[in-house]
Amino acid sequence: MSDDQKLKNPSSPSGPVTVRDLKFHVDRDLCIGAATCVAIAPNTFVMDSEAKAIILDTADQDTNEAIIDGARGCPTAAIIIEDSAGNKIFPQ
Repeated sequence: MSDDQKLKNPSSPSGPVTVRDLKFHVDRDLCIGAATCVAIAPNTFVMDSEAKAIILDTADQDTNEAIIDGARGCPTAAIIIEDSAGNKIFPQ
């Protein structure tokens, strides 16, 4: 993470956060630091000093589809996404 990047929720860097109609978080116990989410949704995810994904304040610059695809790309399904009604979008 670079100095010019800010977190969506500094008190809970891995979420949960809400972006538009998506609520999501990174399960730090499942995250293995593959960084696939960073490659797919670079405005949303970045790796912290422990090689765990955290959520950037710029997440709203990625589309919902990019955020969901970032979660789908995770080899351990560590990114949990729900819609605004609380229905799980990923993983199902």
